[in-house]
Amino acid sequence: MKFKNLFFVSFLAICFQVQGQTEIITHRGFWKTDESAQNSLTALKKANEFKAYGSEIDIWLSSDGIPIVNHDAHVTLNDEKLNIQDTPASVLTQVKLRNGEYLPTLESYLDVFEDCNNTKLIIEIKPQRTKYKEDELVEKTLKMIRDRSLQNRVEYISFSLNIVVKTIHLDPLAKVFYLSGNLSPKVMKQIGAAGIDYNVGIIKKNPQWVKESHDLGLKVNVWTVNKPDDIQQMIDLNVDYITTDEPQLVKDMLGKK
Repeated sequence: MKFKNLFFVSFLAICFQVQGQTEIITHRGFWKTDESAQNSLTALKKANEFKAYGSEIDIWLSSDGIPIVNHDAHVTLNDEKLNIQDTPASVLTQVKLRNGEYLPTLESYLDVFEDCNNTKLIIEIKPQRTKYKEDELVEKTLKMIRDRSLQNRVEYISFSLNIVVKTIHLDPLAKVFYLSGNLSPKVMKQIGAAGIDYNVGIIKKNPQWVKESHDLGLKVNVWTVNKPDDIQQMIDLNVDYITTDEPQLVKDMLGKK
């Protein structure tokens, strides 16, 4: 009888741990630290040192068809504002980040990521001007990941429903999340997404979506969660991932739980 009771208590403890494991995704890498910058190679390395679940980056397609890592649609070079989609990679890679690194291509980012064994890469594929360009960016990105056998270490997110559907179509085993926040978990399940990845304001207005997602076997990521009250609310909702610019703060609050 004592053995059965001990087994039952251990089983409950394991279940609680599995359900309560909110993990951290560093927003544009771990950049709020010395010698780092958003979407830089250093930010990726520091996210790996921090052992975050994932390190998020943003990619665009240059005018000559090269996937480029940057958040905004524009960059500045020699005081000139350049649209990434209108500019060749040879020019874009001359842009310096605040930490002195040059703007990376996805290829150069993957060169570093291959040695980062403590974190996954969360690739946000940015909406492009046309469906044709979106499809091209998805195809090139997935090929680069496949050629390096990194499929199990990379996840994808996008505000473009076309990009989400295209990614799932080309790689049904890929973990793909939708960012826009306008579709219910039920619809995302039908599309074949791995879950929802919505702004913290959307989840605060629709907290029932967390349980609905979990009941459907979907994951829930929330962005960009930086304020202590918001972090605590998301932890209490048992979201699966918190994407944040404040990874140490989230880690400390998770530790208190």
